[in-house]
Amino acid sequence: MLDQTGVDSRLPLYLQLRDQLAAQIRAQIWQPGQPIPSETELRNTYQVAIGTVRRAIETLVAEGLVERTHGKGTFVRKARFDNSLFRFFRFESADGRPLAPRSVIVSRKTISAPPRAAEVLRLKPQAKVIELLRLRTVDEQPVLAENIYLCEQRFKALAGMEPAQFGDLLYPLYERECGQIVASARETLTVETVTAAQARLLGLKENTPVVVIERIAFGSDGEPLEWRQSRGAASKFRYSAEIR
Repeated sequence: MLDQTGVDSRLPLYLQLRDQLAAQIRAQIWQPGQPIPSETELRNTYQVAIGTVRRAIETLVAEGLVERTHGKGTFVRKARFDNSLFRFFRFESADGRPLAPRSVIVSRKTISAPPRAAEVLRLKPQAKVIELLRLRTVDEQPVLAENIYLCEQRFKALAGMEPAQFGDLLYPLYERECGQIVASARETLTVETVTAAQARLLGLKENTPVVVIERIAFGSDGEPLEWRQSRGAASKFRYSAEIR
């Protein structure tokens, strides 16, 4: 039966069920990529009508918490953020073909958290973090420089890895090596002029305008896992949105 604890009983029954299922997803009872119970199982567990179960699941799909796969079932949605920078920057060959950037870990350090990193990751002052400096390249030319901060306690397995082992995609690495699964992220865009060190890394002139994409990535429980800043030349930046 539906557990009324922490649920607003004034809500329609399907929304009460939606809230309970969402709470289990946040608690990682079902991990990203794993199926949730079938409609029949949920109906029997919560003793509600099958129509109530379907409306609850439809709401979770609309909110991006789960996704349906035809003929297989409904799965907790996996985050797909590693390629989200394609929304903002043009990576093209000389003949206009879209290109996927490669990734190189330039440095990896374990340091005391800078104040902003400690604030974002909700750590105590001077807590240890892993700092990654990552360069994204296209045709071996630098296009993005990224400063990434991770709680050392959560991501201890990365502290001893060789930079070449990180690969192009970090979030699958976080899950595989550290059991940390990114479920959502929040991004903020700003513009600044590049510093001398960043200019050398990106092959730009000092004081060239760059777009900074600040991202905070969260686990299913809402706890921040990663703070990163990605910088790329403003001349390569684009933004588009469809408004209806």
